[in-house]
Amino acid sequence: MLKELVLKNRSYRGYDKSVKMSREDLLDLVDLARLSNSSMNRQALKFHIATDEKEVEEIQKLTGWARRLPELNLPYPGTEPVAFIIICVDTSIGSKAAFQRDVGLTAEVMLLGAVEKGYGGCMLGTFKRGELIKLLNLPDNLDPDLVVAFGKPDEKIVLTEVGEDGNTSYYRDEEGKTHYVPKYKLEDILI
Repeated sequence: MLKELVLKNRSYRGYDKSVKMSREDLLDLVDLARLSNSSMNRQALKFHIATDEKEVEEIQKLTGWARRLPELNLPYPGTEPVAFIIICVDTSIGSKAAFQRDVGLTAEVMLLGAVEKGYGGCMLGTFKRGELIKLLNLPDNLDPDLVVAFGKPDEKIVLTEVGEDGNTSYYRDEEGKTHYVPKYKLEDILI
C-alpha cells in the first residue's frame, strides 16, 4: 500500500481547477505533518493553509515551477493548483538550517496524505520569499522554507530509467501533457 502511494506521489505541475480541496482536507494533511518525526522533538515548523481562491492566485504568482523546463511556463494557464500549504520554520526555536530535514519529511508526509485522498501536489523551493512574507503578514520569527501546491492532478507522469548518459533531466512529450521522469535502477544506487 505504501509503495502504491509513493508511485502515485509525483511532482504534479497541472491540476483540474474544477476540483476544490476543503480547508478540512488541508488541516488533515497538516495534522499528519504534526504527528511526524521532528528533530529533537523541537516542533519548529508552522504551517499556513491557503484555500481562498484569491490568496491561492497571489501565492501562485510568487512561485517558480519546473526550472528545467522554463520555456513551458508551467503550470499552464487554467491548470494552477487550488491550494497551498506554506511550511515555515519558527526561528525563535532554532536556526532554519537545523530543521531542514523536518521540512522535507513533513512535506513528503503531507503529499502522501494528499495522494491517499485522491489529490496530488508539488514541492516548490523557488518562490519570492520577501513578497510571500509580506503577503501572508508573517511575523519576523516565521521564515517560509517550502511552498507545497495541492490539487487534483490533470497530467500524466511516467517514470523511465536513466539512460547510459546518466541524464536525470525530466521532460515532456510534444503535446506537453505527459511528463517523463528518469529514475536510476536500484542496482545503480547501491554502494
